[in-house]
Formats: sequence, structure tokens, C-alpha cells
Amino acid sequence: MGVTTAQELSEIAVRVARLAADHVRTRRAELIDGLSAPLRADAVTTKSTPTDPVTVVDTEAEALVRGELARLRPHDAVLGEEDGGSVEIPEGVRWVVDPIDGTVNFLYGVPAYAISIGAQIDGESVAGAVVDVSRGVVYSAARGGGAWLDPGDGTDPVRLRATAASSVSLALVATGFGYDPARRAAQGALVAALLPRVRDIRRVGSAALDLCMVAAGMVDAHIEHGLNPWDWAAGSLIASEAGAVVRTPGPTTRGADGFPTVAVAPGIAEEFLALLSEIGALDPL
Repeated sequence: MGVTTAQELSEIAVRVARLAADHVRTRRAELIDGLSAPLRADAVTTKSTPTDPVTVVDTEAEALVRGELARLRPHDAVLGEEDGGSVEIPEGVRWVVDPIDGTVNFLYGVPAYAISIGAQIDGESVAGAVVDVSRGVVYSAARGGGAWLDPGDGTDPVRLRATAASSVSLALVATGFGYDPARRAAQGALVAALLPRVRDIRRVGSAALDLCMVAAGMVDAHIEHGLNPWDWAAGSLIASEAGAVVRTPGPTTRGADGFPTVAVAPGIAEEFLALLSEIGALDPL
């Protein structure tokens, strides 16, 4: 990394993600016709399917992030959900940006959406930040430096640890679903197979927050197929630095390939991965 450390990249990720979160919070209030109503129709379009929305705030937030990164790190590459970028591994640092992870929640006013900014070197995440926009909470990590939660209330950051779960049968598992109907059907079948074998399932609607919830001990595991690099670049590192066992699709794999992203508390990792293998959940969908 030369003179740039993972900690320095993490601090930049946190700073830029906070700015983007402030913008998203402000703009949502401007684009609704009620306390927490869905966004006005003129602020929303669709992408891959009619159920895959993108809002004007997604594009604004990514432009803000790109502008700040260009100012602070002008020679780095950027891969973003909305404006793209090369998925091939560049020399030096690549920033991987999801301007709003959980856009459907943002659209409807469900308070579970996040800004996710990860920094990768040689295709591996070395720093990242995820801001829970509604709560004002910041999750962050630098490789080798642990995972941290800043509550946003002026108190000191708290080091995160995955749970000490020891049995999959008592595990609370987070998951999510893609937008393609065929993949959703396959994911539903896997959930049907998984549900009787665990404590319960949670579907929050933001993979970045799911991964941070593993880090914070709010769930014991996360499994989701078809995530893109911007969905997991920051959150997977945060979960790993909190002690979770993490598997990602790889730095150049796109969501269309359907491979799973997994994060699981260390005490149940072997058992959980074996269960996923048994029900076919480690195969691409």
C-alpha cells in the first residue's frame, strides 16, 4: 500500500460516507409528501426489473462520493452501483461504492438503508465504512485493526464482536432476495429448507447492514446470492474484522453470476457451511 495505510483509507471512507448519509437524509425529506411517505413518483425510475428501483438520490449520492474521492484520492479507481466502472482489478486502490444500499426501504420510508464505501487493493477489501442513515450509526474497519461502531451520539466507538453462538439450531440468520423472479423462487426454496433448521430468519433489505449486524452480534449469520461487489465490499470486511467467517463471490464476480455471500459467527461456521452445502445454498443461483 506504500505510504497509504488501511487505517487512513478507513478514515476517508468514514468521512465520505458521513457526507453522503447527510445528503441522503436531507434529500429524502425534500422528496416526500408526508412524514415518511414513499418518494414522489418523479424521483424514481427502474433498472434491471420493474421491482428494482433507482432514485434521483442514489445518483446524487454516488456523484457526491465520487467527487469527494476524486478530491481526496485523485489517482484511485472507483466502481459504483449507479455509474459503474471497471470490475477488473486495477493497480492501486479501488473504491467500491453503494450510494444507497436498501433503495426499496429508502423509497418506502423503512428505516433500514445505508451508504457503503469499501477500499480494495489487489481485489481484497482493506478498509470500509457503512453508515446506517436513519440511525446515524457508523460501522467501520481497517484490515488488521478490528471492526468498530460509532453510535453517533458523542460517545466513544465500540469494538464489534460476532456472537459466541455454538449451535446452528439456535442461530438467527439474515438473508435477502434478488430482483429476478427465477432467482427469487430459488432463494425462497432455500429459505424453506433452512428455516426449520435455525432459530429464525430476518430479511432487513440491506446486505451491507446484514453484514454489519453479523459483526455487531445482532444476528448470527448472513447468506445471500447474487450480491455485487458494492453490496459486500465494506460490510464483509467489517464482519471479518469482528471475527466472523466470511465468504464472498470474489472481486470481479458480478451479481448475475449468482454466487453466495456468507458471514457467520466463528463458533457455528463449520456447522452452518455444512448445512448450506447440504441444501445446495453454496451453489450459484
